[in-house]
Amino acid sequence: MSDPLAVIAGLPGVPEAVQEAREAVDRLYRHRVLRRRGPQVSAESALRGARASAAIEGVDVPLEPLRMGEVSDPVVQGALRASAELGRLAPTWRSAPRQVLARLHALAAAGLTGDPGRPRTAPTAADPLGLGPAPGPEETAARMSALAGLVTESAAAPVTASATAPALVLAAIVHAELAVLRPFGVADGLVARAAERLTLVDLGLDPKSLAVVEMGHAELGDAYAESLRAYLKGTGEGVGTWVRHCASAVVLGVRETTAICEAMSR
Repeated sequence: MSDPLAVIAGLPGVPEAVQEAREAVDRLYRHRVLRRRGPQVSAESALRGARASAAIEGVDVPLEPLRMGEVSDPVVQGALRASAELGRLAPTWRSAPRQVLARLHALAAAGLTGDPGRPRTAPTAADPLGLGPAPGPEETAARMSALAGLVTESAAAPVTASATAPALVLAAIVHAELAVLRPFGVADGLVARAAERLTLVDLGLDPKSLAVVEMGHAELGDAYAESLRAYLKGTGEGVGTWVRHCASAVVLGVRETTAICEAMSR
């Protein structure tokens, strides 16, 4: 049986996009500032990533008030909580993906729903990206089970430079499935973007969680939703479009983190 991630990794344009993202991350990790201020860079990346993820949900707040703890919006606070938890969740992501996703949702959706962390049992009307109706609960449960299997199976793969392509591909698929299935009905976008970043950390592409990938998605604007709609078609071309989009988001996220490093060096 063919490896679905390997098939996706070989789609037209995907190897080149993945290689570009990998090289961008490699350059970032050689930045001199990281030798002495790596934890501060990671913390700043998490803050900006949470801000960008909330902005994609329609809640765009200035960075400085957020840094000062002056923003109480529940969407923003949910994004911050999920982002802050990624380091603690990474060790159990591939062994217990369902539990990790439930935890991420409990963090992201607190204050937005009375039942955070639990899958929806009815159709959802929430469609913040204009993707159309989400699949029903039965199809959603089946696809979530398949997604959990992909994540768990990745635990058998060595975390090496050669595993970078599957890492980015798996991260893209995790993100897309959560975004289009909307398994919780509320705050699914926040969970999807946090899970993408978590996958990039755990599979070794960005082990220190430095790249502001969420900012990359936000900077790509309408292409974010358009690429997800392409993914929804289920064709090789559509899936490839989405993976290439995610690779571009990584490159842009690296650019943002490089700017953080340069500012700290001054």
